[in-house]
Amino acid sequence: MSVSAVIKIKPYEKVIQVTRHHLITFIPQIIFFILLTLVPIALYWLLQRLFPTLFLNSIIYPLDILLASIFYLSILLFFYTSFVEFYLDLWIFTNDRLVDVEQTTLFARRIAEADLYQVQDVSSEVKGFCASLFNYGRVEIQTAGAVPKFILENVPHPHQLRQTILELASEDKKFHNHNNK
Repeated sequence: MSVSAVIKIKPYEKVIQVTRHHLITFIPQIIFFILLTLVPIALYWLLQRLFPTLFLNSIIYPLDILLASIFYLSILLFFYTSFVEFYLDLWIFTNDRLVDVEQTTLFARRIAEADLYQVQDVSSEVKGFCASLFNYGRVEIQTAGAVPKFILENVPHPHQLRQTILELASEDKKFHNHNNK
């Protein structure tokens, strides 16, 4: 998905960085969905052991296939929805503003933005073993705008991102202070 499909870029504006959640943070959901796919197989094995003649019935076996198919299609649908929500959450940094795009559900999106000259404070945090190992964490951006605080969860390289935001904000403040004189 291109940035211009999400936001309208101003003529003087250029995209500096687009950041998404760290890929490693999606691994627990992948493991959960893999475990869910094993449920019908384990259930079939268990029922086969407990009731060996159950699946010999001409009605029960097709019904089991139908139920398993519905279960697998549901898992696939929920996995796809989960991945779309994970992938379409993004933060766009330009030389003029910060745009927070949050995909709340499959068909709902929330977009908030703040001008970089309104950034007052930026802090970053890496907490935990996995976060330290894979270098992802949280970045909080305090602004003087309508949205007082932007919280970026599970972003890769949070300390570098904090530094980039501070540099972009400093440059934008110089530009706005120069134009106000």
